[in-house]
Amino acid sequence: MALSPTPPPDRRSQPLARQQRLAAELRRLRDLSGLSGRELAARLGVTQSRVSRIESGAVLPPLPLVTAWAETVDATPESRQMLRELTEEAFIEKRTRKVSGNSIPDHDEEAHQRENSAQTILTLALTTIPALLQTAEYARQLFALRPLPGPPEQLAGQVADLVDRQVILFGEQRLEFLISETALRIRYSPVPAHLAQLDRIACLSTLANVSIGVIPYHHQARAVTLHGFTLYQSTGEKGTVVSVEAVHGHLRITDPDSIDRYRRDWELLHTSALAGDQARVLLRQIMTEISKHAS
Repeated sequence: MALSPTPPPDRRSQPLARQQRLAAELRRLRDLSGLSGRELAARLGVTQSRVSRIESGAVLPPLPLVTAWAETVDATPESRQMLRELTEEAFIEKRTRKVSGNSIPDHDEEAHQRENSAQTILTLALTTIPALLQTAEYARQLFALRPLPGPPEQLAGQVADLVDRQVILFGEQRLEFLISETALRIRYSPVPAHLAQLDRIACLSTLANVSIGVIPYHHQARAVTLHGFTLYQSTGEKGTVVSVEAVHGHLRITDPDSIDRYRRDWELLHTSALAGDQARVLLRQIMTEISKHAS
């Protein structure tokens, strides 16, 4: 009887060599410094789970975080240079690896870097809640519906990475969100989880550095926008960048004329949105309707 050929290994679950080397070196330097994972996380301003996932090779940290890590553990100049090279090589390795003809997406890490360097972040969401506002359960349901390349057990890590990014909500940067009423009503999770998600949005809208506008059904739209996007506004060397949501991934826009067009659309849509107490009243109305239909 003929034997079935052994299927090729799933490269999505194989570790990236340079990322694993970087992880091992970061852990070695932390051990040498005498700092615990909890102590290092506190000094870096990240969660202990993020430190653990970086040291296990599950997460590829952005270069600014690697640089801060090296400074915190008092790494030698030679070690710092090696870490920089390993990080750059690891990102190249990650971008060029192929999965069924498509590059492994690294949007989460790129978004994390842009969020940390931007002075102001403007996000338009049309069909889903913006990532920075998502509860862990809402995010888990979305990741399950649109799984990223990789083994299923990475789902928890993807959610943890997203939650780590949300620390920015409690910082100094200005964060503004425009959310369509459609995005608030579409359920990707059971009713209790969705209600918790809407309640979280209402709570976050009270933060001093956060503005959340809701574009209601009954307001006339003043711009036609076919997809959501995020404007990362910065006066630094990276300048302003737009990240556009697409079915196959995120598009990065740097052309000044195109950026101006997205900014004009944002300003027009902003005039149609409810904010502050008015937005929170609409959120409560939606929650009441969803609860009533569920019962």
